[in-house]
Amino acid sequence: MNSPTSSTDTTPAHPAWLPSSAFAAVGRRRVAVRGDGALVGTIAAEVAGATAAHGGSFTRLDPGSGVGDADLVLTLTEDDDAPGPDDGGSACDAEDESFRLLRDDGAVVVQSASDRGLLYGFFHVVRLGEAAFTGPDAVETHAPATPLRMLDHWDNVAVHDVMGQVERGYSGGSIFYADGEVRADLSRVEEYARLLASTGINRVAINNVNVHAREARLLTDGLPDVARIAAAFRPWGIRVHLAVSFAAPMTLGGLPTADPLDAGVARWWRDAADRVWARIPDFGGFVVKADSEGQPGPFAYGRDHADGANLLAAAVEPHDGLIHWRAFVYDHRQDWRDRSTDRARAAHDNFAPLDGRFADNVIVQVKHGPMDFQVREPISPVLAALPRTRVALELQVTQEYTGQQKHAVYLGRAWSEILRFDFLAGAATPPVPEPGTTTSSDIPPGPTTVAGLVANSGGLVAVSNAGDDEFWTGHPFAQANLYAYGRLCWDPAADPVGLLGEWIAMTFPGAAPGVAGAIHEILDDSWETYELYTAPLGVGFMVRPGHHYGPDVDGYEYTPWGTYHFADRDGIGVDRTVATGTGFAGLYPSPWREIYESAETCPDELLLFFHHVPYTHVLHSGKTVIQHIYDTHFEGVERVERFVATWSEARSSLPADAARLAARVTDRLTEQLRSATDWRDQLNTYFLRKSGVPDTHGRTIH
Repeated sequence: MNSPTSSTDTTPAHPAWLPSSAFAAVGRRRVAVRGDGALVGTIAAEVAGATAAHGGSFTRLDPGSGVGDADLVLTLTEDDDAPGPDDGGSACDAEDESFRLLRDDGAVVVQSASDRGLLYGFFHVVRLGEAAFTGPDAVETHAPATPLRMLDHWDNVAVHDVMGQVERGYSGGSIFYADGEVRADLSRVEEYARLLASTGINRVAINNVNVHAREARLLTDGLPDVARIAAAFRPWGIRVHLAVSFAAPMTLGGLPTADPLDAGVARWWRDAADRVWARIPDFGGFVVKADSEGQPGPFAYGRDHADGANLLAAAVEPHDGLIHWRAFVYDHRQDWRDRSTDRARAAHDNFAPLDGRFADNVIVQVKHGPMDFQVREPISPVLAALPRTRVALELQVTQEYTGQQKHAVYLGRAWSEILRFDFLAGAATPPVPEPGTTTSSDIPPGPTTVAGLVANSGGLVAVSNAGDDEFWTGHPFAQANLYAYGRLCWDPAADPVGLLGEWIAMTFPGAAPGVAGAIHEILDDSWETYELYTAPLGVGFMVRPGHHYGPDVDGYEYTPWGTYHFADRDGIGVDRTVATGTGFAGLYPSPWREIYESAETCPDELLLFFHHVPYTHVLHSGKTVIQHIYDTHFEGVERVERFVATWSEARSSLPADAARLAARVTDRLTEQLRSATDWRDQLNTYFLRKSGVPDTHGRTIH
């Protein structure tokens, strides 16, 4: 499923959500930019391009000069009127990224204390379009919910013989690397940085967390090229990070050990950090995957993860660097016969006992669920188990287990549900907004929600879905996930369907009204649609081993990976209760531990994650488990059939220059329907044969 080589297609990259026409409202006005700073220069260049394209005018003003009769003024503040942490900015950020927008009789002023904040303010005006100038008079302050908004690229410098150019990447080759080297032409990286900055992303890790031999050398002789990549991101306010191997002192430095308590190892890491920051002064830090899926780590020396993370933290601390230490640690060689070992428990078992021992510049990076980016999982209890540790929420924008960007699956609603989850509120957790509704982004996340826990701690991190494909993300609609991730990082309370509407309006400006409606019809509920025709009721996986695309109910059932469903003739599901199972349910604070412990109170969508039940168990919906499986898999295919018909009608309304995009979407929807049908037929047949219970509607099951 991964591209073995980089793309050689010279077709220009699609502009995604920043086509020239998206800048029309700004570009036809009189715009003044005032202030110094590298990013102010970036803003000035954007404004100059927009006004040249759309007939407006642009003035670059010196600090302290007047603004004349400009319709839009973008200015660095020079007094105490600047927005700051007390106005909603993040108190733990080294640089205030907030901005203030003032609208008076159609004239708009955007001001910020920092050039990065001013850049975000500029793109805010671009998103608003005409509404920026036609709205009522207002004074608004905008600030990110968290100062750390990061993307991890799983790109390999050298093409891996199994995982290809980008591990778990579905969008062609790497935008950074080709032919075993950093690309000579980084103009595509500059375009990418611009897209990310427009959504508020401010940090990017540029190589695979599974650090192979060639990628490890980015830390040493590859530094000049890393500096080139950092230079491409710098004008957009984005800091670069590297994934490093814990064994680097041995593989790169020739030391006999990588023991975190060895003085020579500590000295090697200090010297390595000094070299990196000497070359790249605004470098962000290191990302580490250790003692996980074969990656080396401190366990080899009888040490724990706090020992390992703190070793690197001490090396980067003089440079204000960060260590992102992934909590994705589990036994991937377990015996499938052993029901006492539960992969879901692993991160909590490894990290909860270490709370309070990590250095202040260590961020423990926790996947949103306890397994591995499934379409439906409970929220990882690790997020609430480390109150004295900086914790980041890790999401996956690339759709490894949600259709691999061959299926149209908008994940904004899933992420919104995760961010809103309240560890203490129980059934009172605010629901994710239904499509077509709005929510107030003025209400900050509660302190015990996922968003609240990570906001002033480690922020958000996600695995990127971009590659060198013409449409960046393989499926043009998957661009919406990259956009929504950045916007939810900035404002976790934002309406995810509203964010989808923003992306549509900017990506297809001026399109016929039916186009926007059709894309909403396809994407608004597409996450739930994918869930309908794949693994049911939170049980997860059931995918082809290795590449993870397409159905294979028993594909992982007798493997060492710990991803089991335990279906037999009597029932299905994993008993994770305290009373009779693995005890995973007991890792949650009340009231969730009690809710999950009982099959009577466990939410239907997670029932099989926490309980092994008979096929005739009656859900809260009133259906039996087996009838739910049949019904949802038929319904899922019917929905995708409607997707195909909806797009077939809408594509005729697209302009001629969108023909390639329209064709790509058509091809992907055709594949989605084929795959969804395969999922339906394989799962329904499997469970009919396993349970012996017929479909009450008498539909064809093979």
